[in-house]
Amino acid sequence: MAAEINVEGCKMGRGRFQALPRHASSGMIVFFPTYARRTAAGWTATVAGMVTRPLPERSRRRVLAVAVLRRLLDLDDTQVESDVFRRRAEVFLFRRLAGERIRIALGDRVIDAGMSDRSGHFQARVEFDGGFAADLTRPRSAGGMTLDYTGTSVHGDPDHEPAVTSTGHIHLVEDTGTSVISDIDDTVKFTNVADRRELLRNTLVREFTAVEGMAEVYRRWQDAGVAFHYVSSSPWQLSDCLCRFLGAAGLPEGSMHLKLFRLKDSTPLGRLPSRKRSKRRTIEQIMDDFPSRRFVLVGDSGERDPEVYAAVARRRPEQVAGIVIREVPAKASRAKVRERLAKLARRLPPDSFTVFQTPDELADLQPVR
Repeated sequence: MAAEINVEGCKMGRGRFQALPRHASSGMIVFFPTYARRTAAGWTATVAGMVTRPLPERSRRRVLAVAVLRRLLDLDDTQVESDVFRRRAEVFLFRRLAGERIRIALGDRVIDAGMSDRSGHFQARVEFDGGFAADLTRPRSAGGMTLDYTGTSVHGDPDHEPAVTSTGHIHLVEDTGTSVISDIDDTVKFTNVADRRELLRNTLVREFTAVEGMAEVYRRWQDAGVAFHYVSSSPWQLSDCLCRFLGAAGLPEGSMHLKLFRLKDSTPLGRLPSRKRSKRRTIEQIMDDFPSRRFVLVGDSGERDPEVYAAVARRRPEQVAGIVIREVPAKASRAKVRERLAKLARRLPPDSFTVFQTPDELADLQPVR
């Protein structure tokens, strides 16, 4: 079952999730939700994001991209002019801005995060001591702390364009404890990744729809002290939309790790990635940053989550506490899907591989042991 979530204003814009006027021409900056880990001196985090400018309203690339989407998805005039389509398509129709200087404000500290590269991306390591963090962090809804900061992008020619400002979030994660590494599409949000046309419609035309019951499961785990990391093959362009969705659906806050890719042609939305090539590498990086934490890997059977998670578990048995897979409809028969999952489970420790169809089947599952 699913619950529709209406997420307004999910664009990269000035301020937190501020909607962008359709004819705006100034740059935009978005920070990716990240985490901080303890060091001998306090905390360290990698702050990253990108700077862009929306394509002009009547630019050839914009007009062509919308026309291709209209044909690909068989959209009528009402759908093309709908608020959902215009908001979602807008986050893909931009030009990346290189040479933007990024400055981050943490309380009264201003940190130079360097310049955006030719793809518009930037990243910088930020370090702060425990006392500084205590003064600036806010408690999350059910345990844990989050540090909010502001960042400013200044054009190489400050007389040419004004600076733009946005808000970012750093989730403080302790050295020990339990973390959930969770997929998003078809795990907590209904997407139907297996059907490319439906994937695009659910991404661009329809309001995001939550998998009913998953928020309750995750909040129960959060109440037990679990931290969350969302690792998905969705593109970074959707990061603000997805953050808003998580909040509206009642899902816990957490770091977000999405797919970096360049939009090189005029029909990029038709190439929305579905394969999870970098997922294992991202998961293992998180585990490297928290070698003393235990991890529960949650995903779905629609693509390669079971295989990726099983491979990580075999390589890192001391860190992986369990794997939880939501069984979703597939082109293959249910018998073949279950045999595929059973084969993976046989290669792992007993009771470490859980398959479910509805979240109420997880009522007795305790990730913290």
